[in-house]
Amino acid sequence: MSNRLLKLLFTRFLVPILGLLALSSGVQSAPEDMPEAYQQSTLEDTVSIQSSGHLVLFSPVREVNNEIRSETLARLPVTGEGRLYRIARDSSREEARDHYLALLRERNAQILFECSSIRCGRSNVWANQIFNQAVLYGRDATQDYLVAGTVAEDGARWLTLIYTVTRGNLREYVWVEHLRVESGATIPGFGTMANRVEGPIIVPWQGGVTYRFDWQATDRRRVNDLAREEGTVVALVGYSVLETDESFSDAMERARLATESLSEVLSKTGVSRAQQEIIVVGPAGVFSDPDRQGDRVEVVVISR
Repeated sequence: MSNRLLKLLFTRFLVPILGLLALSSGVQSAPEDMPEAYQQSTLEDTVSIQSSGHLVLFSPVREVNNEIRSETLARLPVTGEGRLYRIARDSSREEARDHYLALLRERNAQILFECSSIRCGRSNVWANQIFNQAVLYGRDATQDYLVAGTVAEDGARWLTLIYTVTRGNLREYVWVEHLRVESGATIPGFGTMANRVEGPIIVPWQGGVTYRFDWQATDRRRVNDLAREEGTVVALVGYSVLETDESFSDAMERARLATESLSEVLSKTGVSRAQQEIIVVGPAGVFSDPDRQGDRVEVVVISR
């Protein structure tokens, strides 16, 4: 496939739906099994979940007049379990999250939504209004959440929710929900893309002559690990905000320079230039998702 055709494909078809991603792997494990606990954690509570309308969020949360608001949410008929784990002091919630991501990858899970820090919304809403676990109330800047979907051999669909948080006293926790969704229920975004696309990983940027990129070490490792597979394409989609008194072409140029700068960073860490495709959208890409705003590069990895 030529570079020109590949870029056209991204621009016309993939860019508007980059909020979905999939994880793929040749190793399968049973989707119906509760994910194995992170070794450096202690089980503190187990909750049986059986509901005709269990709340699952697929976008950041807000609370307006004591009501939960989220751009994409569903109340699903489910049966399953929730487990609360306390992370050992000599470990970290980032390591716990990596553990669960690896398990999901083994199950060929499709990540339907993920967020981190304040981009998820307020921690007290997640703790008290969504999960009903007050101990999960922590710092807004030190939290993350994901929801992933898997399909068992019998066709049953399972959702796995992972939420980690650091409390004010620096204790760290993981909340895991593993839910079987009744047939016929609609799960937002599940099954709408082939399991070859992972992303977007959103990387905010600042600067002019030099650039500073705000992304987590776990995201950098994910990109590098996925890029090792032969034939993988790493797409860097550059966005910018149209500033006051700035021309469209100037905003596009800022996005281009920032995206090329991130491309250089990736090339120095093991992602070859030959694998990369740079797509400059600038201020022309408009999204309602609060995570996808501002000057940023969205990194998407496409396996062969």
